[in-house]
Amino acid sequence: MSPRKAMTVCSQAGCPNLCSGGRCDDHKREAEQRRGSAYSRGYGGRVWRGARTTVLTRDPHCVCTDPKHDHGEPCGEPSKISDHWPDERKDLVAAGVPDPDAPHRMRGVCKGCHDRKTGTSAPGGWAAN
Repeated sequence: MSPRKAMTVCSQAGCPNLCSGGRCDDHKREAEQRRGSAYSRGYGGRVWRGARTTVLTRDPHCVCTDPKHDHGEPCGEPSKISDHWPDERKDLVAAGVPDPDAPHRMRGVCKGCHDRKTGTSAPGGWAAN
């Protein structure tokens, strides 16, 4: 049996609610509503699903080579995420790129490498929500 995790105060400024870490349920729900669904952010349509499949077929193992991720060159874990690289999808859309989901704009990466990259390259993204 694993030990119980201590309750902490919600990390949202000024919120006194106790939770098991991070934000309380109310603030998690608020953040998700502000962020919108995957489909509303462009990650649910037929074009996206086809591009994702193409990228993960091309890169079945994580191709991340970021030396800050503490792994070999390249990582080599199974790819689970089709990651826009080197530009983020929102930046491609903002620049008016006609096909931001073209497979040549993406790479296959594992969840750990994707989360580390997104956590540092998209400040104000998840950290602020």
